Amino acid sequence: MNTNGDSVATVEGLVHRYGDLTAVDELSFSINRGEVFGLLGPNGAGKSTTISILSCILEHTGGRVTVLGADAGPNARSVKARVGLVPQEIALYEDLSGLDNLKFFGRLYGLFGTRLGQAIESALETVGLADRAADAVSEYSGGMKRRLNLAAGLLHDPEILILDEPTVGVDPQSRNHIFDNVERLNAAGMTVIYTTHYMEEAERLCDRVAIIDHGRLVALDTPRNLIDSLGGGVIQIGISPDKRTSAEAELLSLDRITSAKPGPGGTLDLQTTGAQHALVDVLNALNAHNIPVESLRILEPNLESVFLRFTGRTLRD
Repeated sequence: MNTNGDSVATVEGLVHRYGDLTAVDELSFSINRGEVFGLLGPNGAGKSTTISILSCILEHTGGRVTVLGADAGPNARSVKARVGLVPQEIALYEDLSGLDNLKFFGRLYGLFGTRLGQAIESALETVGLADRAADAVSEYSGGMKRRLNLAAGLLHDPEILILDEPTVGVDPQSRNHIFDNVERLNAAGMTVIYTTHYMEEAERLCDRVAIIDHGRLVALDTPRNLIDSLGGGVIQIGISPDKRTSAEAELLSLDRITSAKPGPGGTLDLQTTGAQHALVDVLNALNAHNIPVESLRILEPNLESVFLRFTGRTLRD
């Protein structure tokens, strides 16, 4: 992962309406050259509309969007030629072989002859399907289809690659292969815009993530900074009911404990400024007052926690 601060896409006050429905509402952010930029949000948040506008498929209602220095829009052919879109829906012809699919899509990009052959060979090698290129796509697994979908988006060597839910329904092997591809392409200088419903993917791959809800930007930063903004994690501790009141009073007096509240299964959930360091203080305090610990669990914050904080919903809501 890498960034150099040079913006390749800028979204300023973006608005898009479908009749009376405002899908995107005054959305603003920029994407740096060479970064993996995550776009996250619940269903209906406006992600797909934003992706369609950035890829110059959809004309926006208001605001301004520039991609690679030009205004985005359906007529921006010079921009389309430099952007690769891998849609969430599989965009392949099942009756054709993998090779023939790539020949078809390559010609749509204006590739022919030796140049097309070299592009196909490179794309198949990248996604690990060179040995299955002659097989009909109908014989491919779901993961293989996803990988061929990715190969089609790479044929014209785009400067920006847009991946919309690229790992939905794939097997673990293909999923890891896609991760490796994204990291390798990004390391070679390609800018990647990545939407996903899987928080661990965004944490692993993205330099920055934008969280949108109801068409508005609600958070934008590195995954680490967003996670750190939640605080230091929760210590979930089991204490017998007759000891819980006295334990709570003692634990709330500790510097690293910011709050205590009942947790699932009768536990006491301690919000901390740093769970690992606070744990030592907690155990020392309980031992000093002869309060036995029945169970113990540390819940470190993650990107899922951030998402729930800002949207109040899971990604599948």
